[in-house]
Amino acid sequence: MPLHRLLKFGLIALLGTHLNPAWAEPARVHLYNWSDFLAPETPREFQADTGISLLWDAFDNAEVMQSKLMAGRTGYDVVMVPDDLLPSLVKAGVIQELDRERLGNWSHLAPEILEKQQGNDPGNRYAVPYMWGTTGIGYDQAKVEQLLGANAPVDSWDLIFKEENIARLSKCGVAMLDAPVEIVPIALNYLGLPPNSKNPEDYRKAEALLLKIRPYIRYFDSSKFTTDLANGDICAVVGWGGSVYNAKTTADRADNGVKLAYSIPKEGAPVWFENMVLLKDAPHPEQGYAFIDYMLRPQVIAKSSDYLGYPNGNKDASAFIDPQLRDNPAVYPPKDVMDTLYPLETLPLKLERVRTRVWSKVKSGT
Repeated sequence: MPLHRLLKFGLIALLGTHLNPAWAEPARVHLYNWSDFLAPETPREFQADTGISLLWDAFDNAEVMQSKLMAGRTGYDVVMVPDDLLPSLVKAGVIQELDRERLGNWSHLAPEILEKQQGNDPGNRYAVPYMWGTTGIGYDQAKVEQLLGANAPVDSWDLIFKEENIARLSKCGVAMLDAPVEIVPIALNYLGLPPNSKNPEDYRKAEALLLKIRPYIRYFDSSKFTTDLANGDICAVVGWGGSVYNAKTTADRADNGVKLAYSIPKEGAPVWFENMVLLKDAPHPEQGYAFIDYMLRPQVIAKSSDYLGYPNGNKDASAFIDPQLRDNPAVYPPKDVMDTLYPLETLPLKLERVRTRVWSKVKSGT
């Protein structure tokens, strides 16, 4: 090689060692998550700890998120995914199998939570539990007692599904999640049928039960009930435990006389999980693993639990969680209650359509 060319390449190589960092793309990870579903300080603290910036896009509807992922080329690395959507996303090849060698904090996960996940993620190969929770009954203690007496069945779905009870409660307002994937299984389970039934006839029975109580339900909504319950605008809701906990916290701080409670009915209730997954076409997979492993630190995940009012799947985070949350059996149920909880499963497409039709009829009251 001519000397001047050798010198030229040597100079480029020397300069490159100094210039490449300036040319390189900054370390970052792109997260697709529910709105406001992370402790506010986490992005800043994650970057300070790892040097990786966290970009966050939000969604408010799981179906929108699923459609976007199915279309591909999202540019996201890590996505929060409900457990019932995992099978369809795995089948479509959207998410990648986890390399646990890159997740040094995996050992902090609670075995009982991983076991509950097995139905939708056999072998826990694709998903890392983030938050979990139950769907039960939030209620205004004074108003329910006033209308139904001291022996009101607040520990049972009878409070909602027995017409004589919900008819009285309708005077102070009853709301329900706009979530067929949860409400229909609750109705099925109450009737003694499999909550994830594969029998179309079972869905007709659930439809009849829900239509019977439909006149007494003020509205179906998955967000406004938190404020309405805290303000005393409604007195009962079939809703998420964490949202009811947040409503109770709001009411207590306002000292507005509204005393709220949450019940996981004795007949059983849905348990759901929000999970961190790594997309197969993630542009920054190494940073994605770094973020997931960071969130598995007990001290880190505890901050999100405190902020959101939901339990997490980390067995070693308890020492760092606000005792009012950690010691609340409605948030962290004891084992005998955990044993009554059932996970939600993805239904075959034909049954998904049946359930959707049932829900449309129930909401319209026809």
